[in-house]
Amino acid sequence: MSSATPKQRIVVGLSGGVDSAVSAALLKRQGHEVIGIFMKNWEDDDDSEYCSSNVDFVDAAAVAEVIGIEIEHVNFAAEYKDRVFAEFLREYQAGRTPNPDILCNAEIKFKAFLDHAMRLGADAIATGHYARRRVLPSGESQLLKGLDPLKDQSYFLHRLSQAQLSKVLFPVGELPKTEVRRLATEWGLPNAKKKDSTGICFIGERPFREFLNRYLSHAPGDIVDERGRKLGQHVGLSFYTLGQRQGLGIGGVKEKGAPRGGGEHAPWFVARKDLERNRLVVVQGHDHSLLQSPALVADDCSWIAGRTPAPGVYGAKTRYRQADAACRFEAAPAGFALDFEQPQWAVTPGQSAVLYDGEVCLGGGVIAQAAPMTS
Repeated sequence: MSSATPKQRIVVGLSGGVDSAVSAALLKRQGHEVIGIFMKNWEDDDDSEYCSSNVDFVDAAAVAEVIGIEIEHVNFAAEYKDRVFAEFLREYQAGRTPNPDILCNAEIKFKAFLDHAMRLGADAIATGHYARRRVLPSGESQLLKGLDPLKDQSYFLHRLSQAQLSKVLFPVGELPKTEVRRLATEWGLPNAKKKDSTGICFIGERPFREFLNRYLSHAPGDIVDERGRKLGQHVGLSFYTLGQRQGLGIGGVKEKGAPRGGGEHAPWFVARKDLERNRLVVVQGHDHSLLQSPALVADDCSWIAGRTPAPGVYGAKTRYRQADAACRFEAAPAGFALDFEQPQWAVTPGQSAVLYDGEVCLGGGVIAQAAPMTS
């Protein structure tokens, strides 16, 4: 477990979920002065049907009562809208697919929240993320993967700076999720069996396209295959992401004279967004060459050590829940380039490419361009 100096004042982000609840309980049991903070990051149409922040606060308050700590409700909705949501919309309007959770961690949970905690006289903050921090003899902090490989969240934390990371504890980072649930039950925490939240906090469980409809302009256009044959109409390029299979509204295309029962009904996947001609290019089959990329270029870099890693062979993730892919890293004028040993599937501009040296997360950048397969 990320250990702390005895008797520190530690402010814990209590989300209403079991991970942050167990984090707070662990720190309290270690003898620290623990204060809970519930962050409200979204106010527009915040109702119980989709965005359950009111329910989550009740759960967080119930946890605080059982543990025996104070809890404060803090509203960061204005900061979230300015720093996270505005950027999220800008990226979608530019045809890219952003990851708001990464921006939220860098700008809200480990900036606005950290600043607030420091004003409360905190020595450190703690969250329920599955990650670990290691302090080197030099005093430099490293971000390590969580020990539970199914839950590791270092990908979402790769934009943290030394100043941020030096003030953060991850109490559940060395525990498997099953043990977190077991401890929550043993200690009588009221949310021990609560389901993990899914989706982006400002969208909650509502259909993604329905939400984006309110904020993005519609410019319908053609859906075409790689040969330019029209297959249908899209509702606006912003509403699709590379590798997407559901919600395309097109069936199979049968070649003239093709035998019945052939591969013509293989599923379609989004492979390209042709912004100039407002066309969505789709291909059939998960392993189609247009969905494979042997290399990428990323910009908008952030390195945890505060310096660019040396050129060499590392592991990288281009999406969460992906095994590290072996690659060669080279710094580039505006960012970096990765050349993969094996082509990667649906590498998506706007998503993050995160670099690892074994269990150490080095940082990463935003994917600007993915190289196509060459025949």
